Amino acid sequence: MTTHSTTGTAISAPARQVPPLLMLMTLAIGFVMAMIDVTAVNTALSDISVSLSVPLTGLVWVVDGYTLTFAALLLAGGALADRFGPKNVYQGGLSVFILGSVACALAPSGNALIAARLLQGAGAALFMPSSLSLLTHAYEDQATRARMLGTWSAIVGCSATAGPLVGGLLVHEFGWRSVFWVNVPIGLAGIVLTQMLAPATPPHRRALSMLSHALGVAALAALSFVLIEGPVLGWMSAAVLAAVFAAVGCGALLVARERTGAHPLLPRALFDTPAFAAANGVGFLINFAVFGQLFLLSLYIQQGGADALDTGLKLIPMMAAFAVGNLTSGAIVARAGTRPPMLYGLMVGLGAALAMLAGLSPQTPYWLLVLGTIVMNVAIGIAIPGMTATVMLVAGKAHANSAAAALNANRQIGALVGVAMMGTVLHVTADWAWRLPAAFGLVSCAYAAALGLVYFYVKPLISREGT
Repeated sequence: MTTHSTTGTAISAPARQVPPLLMLMTLAIGFVMAMIDVTAVNTALSDISVSLSVPLTGLVWVVDGYTLTFAALLLAGGALADRFGPKNVYQGGLSVFILGSVACALAPSGNALIAARLLQGAGAALFMPSSLSLLTHAYEDQATRARMLGTWSAIVGCSATAGPLVGGLLVHEFGWRSVFWVNVPIGLAGIVLTQMLAPATPPHRRALSMLSHALGVAALAALSFVLIEGPVLGWMSAAVLAAVFAAVGCGALLVARERTGAHPLLPRALFDTPAFAAANGVGFLINFAVFGQLFLLSLYIQQGGADALDTGLKLIPMMAAFAVGNLTSGAIVARAGTRPPMLYGLMVGLGAALAMLAGLSPQTPYWLLVLGTIVMNVAIGIAIPGMTATVMLVAGKAHANSAAAALNANRQIGALVGVAMMGTVLHVTADWAWRLPAAFGLVSCAYAAALGLVYFYVKPLISREGT
């Protein structure tokens, strides 16, 4: 979707004199809430299964239902941020997310919980691209912006790290529903702080291609059904085959409209630089591996008899590794550019994944599992801010909303597919001696493909501030 304005390229309203870190915290609070929710829910899966009689397929839907609407509506969220201003859409998204969280907390059944998770995802799709757009407009200096993006990723990483502990404590003390209640005060604080501190950037006049958005939602929903229900209903069942046909058909129509339509979902100028598409592919592959691994390891730890609190405690060092990598990467990106941390982070991450593929088994001591995962996640944590900065530098201010929406959509689609694929692995065999190598085989393939994209397509960049 191209961006139109009667006055040319939109100019940001002058930013208020707000301390940079306070502004950063204000704009990161939505993502922090979403990340705590995602990782905390993983620690509550066993309790949800028992409380609401939810089978394995239902647990996959509890995780992926949120991701489905999040990913499918992110581009629409970016378009709405352009049309109505990112500040308004950010606050609206937080409101929808709070409403979805309340519905999750009150859910009387597994299906009701899944429906409420869909609503949560819709809210996240609104506030996510708006937060990155507001962040891009808040810092005029390119080096400061790159450093803040790295710090933003670190804050998100810390929230993901805290998620398992927060979830474990809440489930242990107050039950699984409290995992969703905790979003209410955080979300309300985000709305108030944004109103007080965030600059109001002017909206762009932008067409909304509703048919293209609908095709994207339909294609992704059909793909989700195939990946999640295929192992249960049978890959050749009528329902699964119909979903395959719908996914392919809707996807093909969407691609055709993007290539020839007057109002594509993403400005075609973004694809003038191959690094944009490559970095988005890296985002897909990293989230495929990270969230698929998190889902699998959460169930692996819980099947050994650990409760929610024990699971949260055991996941903390693995998730904390991302924050360590993010914090390290910010300085590297500011000094050496976006390519080196992506390239070398993925190389080390791939090496660690291959080592775990070769040596991991149900008899492997817990400390070895933790050590291998920490090395892998620190390395990937170093790569992530470089990926984010690459996308935003290619886009410049003119296409910041669209670029942020595209990156996060691809990352969430990667998470959705990763969790669904791990669900397939769990369905195919009940033997963890086969489940673990199959899972880390998928992780290794994802990091190898991401490394190839960076090596061949991501080159040193010059910012497109003037576009």
